[in-house]
Amino acid sequence: MKRKLRINGHSHLLPYPEEIPQFMKDNGIFWVDKDRNFMLQKNWKRPVTDSSFFLNEKLDWMDKYQIDHAVVLNLSQLYGNGLRMEEMKQALRFQNDFNAKIQQDHASKFTCGFVVHPGYGRGALWEIERCVEELGMKLLCLPTHYMDTVGTWRCIFAKENEPIFELANKYNLAIEIHPYDGEKFIKLENTAWRFHLIWMLAQCADAYHFFTLNGYADKYPNMRTCFAHGGQLAQMNLGRRIQGFDGRPDLFEGKEHPRKSVAHKNIFFDTLVHDTGSLQLIIKNQTSKQIIMGLDDPYPLGEMESIIQSSYPGKILDLAQDQNLLSSEECDAIWEDNILQWLFGDDKKKKEDLISKIIS
Repeated sequence: MKRKLRINGHSHLLPYPEEIPQFMKDNGIFWVDKDRNFMLQKNWKRPVTDSSFFLNEKLDWMDKYQIDHAVVLNLSQLYGNGLRMEEMKQALRFQNDFNAKIQQDHASKFTCGFVVHPGYGRGALWEIERCVEELGMKLLCLPTHYMDTVGTWRCIFAKENEPIFELANKYNLAIEIHPYDGEKFIKLENTAWRFHLIWMLAQCADAYHFFTLNGYADKYPNMRTCFAHGGQLAQMNLGRRIQGFDGRPDLFEGKEHPRKSVAHKNIFFDTLVHDTGSLQLIIKNQTSKQIIMGLDDPYPLGEMESIIQSSYPGKILDLAQDQNLLSSEECDAIWEDNILQWLFGDDKKKKEDLISKIIS
């Protein structure tokens, strides 16, 4: 019997310091110090909390925890919000070229995403075409919110971005929706990690709100969208959204009912919700078929090995199985089949091609 694969659908990778071009540091966009202790931007730094932020150490970490393959998203610091157009183009191109090279050089280990900035619509479309047709990438990473060219913060699922989704639909792309930059437009003091612990989840819920109201899962049937961190608050407030839609239809003219997107075959959520109660709610709302494994490694809010957090990669599925929330077959599907379905939809050949690369 064929061994079930363990594919991580939510991972990140830092370039080594020497791989980051000098202009990134000169302009305060993003860099890593030479000792690999911090990732930095102008007036910002964050500790590198695990050696598996970097390629060779990541491969060792994956081998240790029997992770066969990982989907590497873009770095959230490289969404390009607030940068001048030329800086943004160079920074995003660096990120996309870096991820493309990782995928090309380590095809058995990594599927990598690329990022565009929706505020520069025509340029975003050109970059999608380049990444798909020239670099062979199949996963488009988008922020929940972005700053437009006049400095207004907008949801990614604003109507003016529909050309991006039309092109994603044409190319049969997988989409990853991930939050960041909340402290730049939510006017609260940045204390007690509130923007990572609370507001990132609210950002995901806001993006899901407009994705479903606009009916994009049906409007663009060839693209498959995954919401990071389980879309955790989106699961909790489903009933409130339904009641609001039914109670104030005057506020939702021309919109789709929230129920229409529940358990939709082209909407996925990762497992990174940190407790089985939250996971159970996703299972109840969306069914296990719409859930993919997401470790968010190597960040400390990811499912990393930690005695203090009593954690290790894959813990939440082990707990869910112990508590009879999921069967072993459902857990296997979350690790493999569901991720392949998100990445490739019904393209059986592309699924088989990736499996062959992984097991060869």
